[in-house]
Amino acid sequence: MIATALTIAGSDPSGGAGIQADLKTFSARKVYGMSVITALTAQNTMGVNGVHLIPPTFVADQLNAILNDIRVGAIKIGMIANTEIAIAIADVLQVHSEIPIVIDPVMIAKGGHSLLDDNAIAVIKKRLFPLANILTPNLPEAASLLDKQTATTREEMEQQGRALLKLGSKAILMKGGHLDGDDSPDLLISEAGARWFEGQRIETKNTHGTGCTLSATLAAELAKGESLENAVSNAKNYLLAAIMAADSLDIGAGHGPTHHFYKLWV
Repeated sequence: MIATALTIAGSDPSGGAGIQADLKTFSARKVYGMSVITALTAQNTMGVNGVHLIPPTFVADQLNAILNDIRVGAIKIGMIANTEIAIAIADVLQVHSEIPIVIDPVMIAKGGHSLLDDNAIAVIKKRLFPLANILTPNLPEAASLLDKQTATTREEMEQQGRALLKLGSKAILMKGGHLDGDDSPDLLISEAGARWFEGQRIETKNTHGTGCTLSATLAAELAKGESLENAVSNAKNYLLAAIMAADSLDIGAGHGPTHHFYKLWV
């Protein structure tokens, strides 16, 4: 039986992030992908020019349509946008605790555009974080969620990761790409302990959708039955290879996408 995964996120018409990146990732990881759209965006590799939110009731309708018919192996939650959409998602998912959930707390686009209503943060913390198997913030997102300064050292990364764990998620993956230096380490923290996943920093401007891709890969791996540590390791390795191949795509004038299908397009 094929593994299945569902993404709940916003649409990126340029194809590098959001729903489009998630579905590409699911396919690349050999998982059947489905989607619930929370917002339509007008964006490209240069930035976000506009956002049109989907009515919360229709977000819930999409989600119920899938869950009432199709087996879902894991769920990735990305762009939520506002309080009402967060509540609609939580109301549906609270009765599906058997499904592993990955939350990528998308708050700011790479170009600086805000993608999350300030009033929604408290609701997301209270209603959605406790449903999550793993939360995947980058360092600015983690700092914003905790109302602290962005971590600049591994010690601060671990401190903030442990603070986020207290908000209810079973695990936290602190993404260290914003640290200075030649490395890009990530830190997995759970009640079982902490583990560093080392990685090299790739010099490229083509990193649009990397957070979406990592969290979608985690969902795909969990849907296939991988342990959390194996899922993180596989996701980090896949993303690294996709970034290394990104320059070959030559898409757009700004931050181009990663190469999700680097293994196939040879």
